[in-house]
Amino acid sequence: MATELSAAQLIEKHRPTLDRALEAIQTRAYWSPHPEHPKAYGGTDESGRGSLSAGEGQAAFDELRGTRFELSQPGTDDWVGDEVSPYGIELGVLYPHPDIDVLLPAMRAAMPAWREAGPETRALVCMEILARINARTHEFAHAVMHTSGQAFMMALQAGGPHAQDRGLEAVAYAYREQERVPGAASWSKPQGKRDPLHLNKEFTAVPRGIALVIGCNTFPTWNGYPGLFASLATGNPVLVKPHPRAVLPLALTVRVAREVLSEAGFDRNLVALAAERADEGLAKTLAVRPEIRLIDYTGSTAFGDWLEANARQALVFTEKAGVNSVVVDSTDDYKGMLSNLAFSLSLYSGQMCTTPQNILIPRDGIQTDAGPRSYDEVVSDLAGAVDGLLGDEARANALLGAIVNPQVKERVEAAASLGEVALASRAVTHPDFPGATVRTPTIVKADGARKVWENPEADAAYLSECFGPVSFAVAVDSTPEAIELLRHTIRQKGAMTVGAYTTSAEMERLAEEACLEECAQLSLNLTGGVYVNQTAAFSDFHGSGGNPAANAALCDGAFVANRFRTIEVRRQA
Repeated sequence: MATELSAAQLIEKHRPTLDRALEAIQTRAYWSPHPEHPKAYGGTDESGRGSLSAGEGQAAFDELRGTRFELSQPGTDDWVGDEVSPYGIELGVLYPHPDIDVLLPAMRAAMPAWREAGPETRALVCMEILARINARTHEFAHAVMHTSGQAFMMALQAGGPHAQDRGLEAVAYAYREQERVPGAASWSKPQGKRDPLHLNKEFTAVPRGIALVIGCNTFPTWNGYPGLFASLATGNPVLVKPHPRAVLPLALTVRVAREVLSEAGFDRNLVALAAERADEGLAKTLAVRPEIRLIDYTGSTAFGDWLEANARQALVFTEKAGVNSVVVDSTDDYKGMLSNLAFSLSLYSGQMCTTPQNILIPRDGIQTDAGPRSYDEVVSDLAGAVDGLLGDEARANALLGAIVNPQVKERVEAAASLGEVALASRAVTHPDFPGATVRTPTIVKADGARKVWENPEADAAYLSECFGPVSFAVAVDSTPEAIELLRHTIRQKGAMTVGAYTTSAEMERLAEEACLEECAQLSLNLTGGVYVNQTAAFSDFHGSGGNPAANAALCDGAFVANRFRTIEVRRQA
């Protein structure tokens, strides 16, 4: 097949953006090449390539429903798929099921040419893949919405440009790590009176092998792209195994990647899809195959622990469950604090790995700019802030999205049995999708006395992750006690995020010290439009890799550096 994308074209189009990405990960300043406003899409760009408008994206999604999703992969032995949108509509898309004994050798055969292409070409091809995905952001938004249950605007932003940012961030880190060692060097060692020793040396970044991306239900692209592009940019073929309820966004990604790889003159089998039959457990089968040398996984702690224990031939990157906490000591913006927390608890019905679960509040209350507030008053005011935020049905639907699966719904319904309910969850009717399950958050009061959380026999619900719109207002004896409970929770259960509100320099120091020692990301005194459960690519780290919630951070050098090894060839000069 003739090459349609030349190296010169890729350099001209994408090298300036790669340089800006490299600058951004160094300065940590705000930057994104992917617009997050829906009106930015539609029409053509300077290169003449068009992007889908809102209507075109909707039409493209509609055309996918009820079809076979062709990928022309080797080893297709069946067609599978039974996705049902959390909004109540059947997608009816069938995907190729792989004969892995055929597909995996085809992927390995694609490696040598991709390895020889070098770090820059790999990075630029990855960027072309991301650019084409970005042009179809509206189509991807519907695919993410109807597999994850995210509200449309969140699906468009988090599933589109924010996910694309995370993918590009991984490409930038991968390029930087591979370029630390020069491709060639002349070596000369003086020998005194004898002639010096001369060697010519070549250094090649060599991929580890096939990478497996195990997708999640809630954020298929946002959580899937970092590992996918980190592995591909470092020379590894990537097999994408989506969550069976969220196949479409990653299937679209694989299709775009295969098209771009082919146009750039590479084997399209560098990226492939592994859709599974119902209850097949394909991830377990693939994870222990000797050809699989890298695994990226987001999901439950139980399966993440299984991967780490059993996929011994592979390097495993996991993001698992954690218990996120917010320490409330004092504030000089009480209204802003309540508003910020209410939004954080409500966004996507709390179905984010970064959503706060435990709000730690001193029993004797807190000091605020509105005067002292008792524990009960803080809890009541927070409940009122959530009610006020979600009182309008249209706004509630736009923020909450739909409950992603029956297990989350069961947790919400069981919350009343966990303690005194300070805010009961209520059902919200979606005007466009009557089959959607939409629930507002519930807040449960809990006892955070040391004798409770230090007791190994205690069965305090707040000490385990309760994924979904369930949070706990935990009464603690003091702020220092809250920070000790915070430490205990991070150490035992892990945390993706930590928040704290305080006007005390000493309490701020204690919170910061706890997070530095327990390796958790901390946000202090957020009262405006930045929320503890949101992170910005190129600047913020998602997870730390230093506590039980995740063994990797999105994205740092460690996330990419071990996906390749540097092999040296020495020649006598």
